Amino acid sequence: MRRSFTFLLRPTSKQAVALAQCVEDHRQMYNAALEHRRTAYRKAGVTVRYGDQSAELKHIRADDPDGHGRWSFSSQQATLRRLDKTFAAFFSRVKASRAPGFPRFKGRGWFDTVQWPKDGDGCRWDSQPEHPSARFVRLQGIGHVRVHQHRPVR
Repeated sequence: MRRSFTFLLRPTSKQAVALAQCVEDHRQMYNAALEHRRTAYRKAGVTVRYGDQSAELKHIRADDPDGHGRWSFSSQQATLRRLDKTFAAFFSRVKASRAPGFPRFKGRGWFDTVQWPKDGDGCRWDSQPEHPSARFVRLQGIGHVRVHQHRPVR
């Protein structure tokens, strides 16, 4: 069984700006990937899947090291998987003859989550020697962010 926990982050003002930029970059990537899928199917009848977009991600990161290149590769893949799950749910609703609800572009207020799928791949639970009782999480591109940890993590 997979478990997930939600913890409250206590970022500094500088880290809050970086976190907001991280969410914004992931939102733009989600919308661009959605546009890529729509355009490819509309213009050429080609179905673009997660594997195709994930392979292109390497080149996107290389061309933009200060933008998308500073965030975790696995978190960006998780955003592409999120889009893929959205399309899978759409096609399952079409198959079941229900109201399909085609995937939509996400506005600023509708995309507020970034996932880091695995500890050690862009994020790491950490404690600081100067703060032995406090808990921190190190996020790639953001730094050590203080966390209100209300339960232990295995």
